[in-house]
Amino acid sequence: MRTWIVALALALAGMGARAEELNVDSEHTRVTFEINHFGYSTFRGQFNEATGRISYDPAAKRGSADVTVAVASVATGVAKLGQHLQTPEFFDAAKHPNVTFKSTAFNFDGDKLKSVDGNLTIRGTTKPVTLTVTAVACKPHPLGKYPACGADAEVKIKRSEYGVSGYLPAVGDEVTLRIGVEANNKPPGTNK
Repeated sequence: MRTWIVALALALAGMGARAEELNVDSEHTRVTFEINHFGYSTFRGQFNEATGRISYDPAAKRGSADVTVAVASVATGVAKLGQHLQTPEFFDAAKHPNVTFKSTAFNFDGDKLKSVDGNLTIRGTTKPVTLTVTAVACKPHPLGKYPACGADAEVKIKRSEYGVSGYLPAVGDEVTLRIGVEANNKPPGTNK
C-alpha cells in the first residue's frame, strides 16, 4: 500500500511539473546549410534570424520547440547569391518568408536527449523530420543568472521535396542543416 501511495505521489508531482518556456535568442542562434556545389566542393551558408519558444524538461523527459527562421536573413558571403536564393527558383521569399520547425516529440536514451521529431515547413510544404541532437545544456546564464538552454542538432533533407529546385541536379539535392540554438528568459532591457 505504501509503495502505491509513493508511486501515485510521484506521478502527480510529475504531472504538475512544467518545463519553463524560453525565448529563442536570435543573436546566438544560427541555422547553417551545406550543399554540394557542382561537384567541386561543399558550399555553406546560414540563416541569421530565428525566433520562437522552446521548453525542455529533462527530468520529465519532455520538451517542445516552435521556431521560425526568416528567409531574408540568409547569408552566403556572396550578396547576389543571397538575393537569388530568395527568388521563386529557390525559397520564393515573397510568398514564403519563413521556414518553420514545430516539434512533435523529444526522444531520450536514458537521461540523454538524442533527437527531436517535428514538422519542417519550407515554401509551404511540411514534412516530418528528426533532428539528431549532438549537445544540450541548461543552466543559469553565467552573466545574467536568468534561465537559459542551448543545443546543437542536425538533419539531412532533400531540397527538391520542398520545392527548392534551382540548378538541380548540378547543385546537390541533399542538404545538411546544422542548428545551433540558444534560448533564455533574459529580462527586457538586459544587455548580458
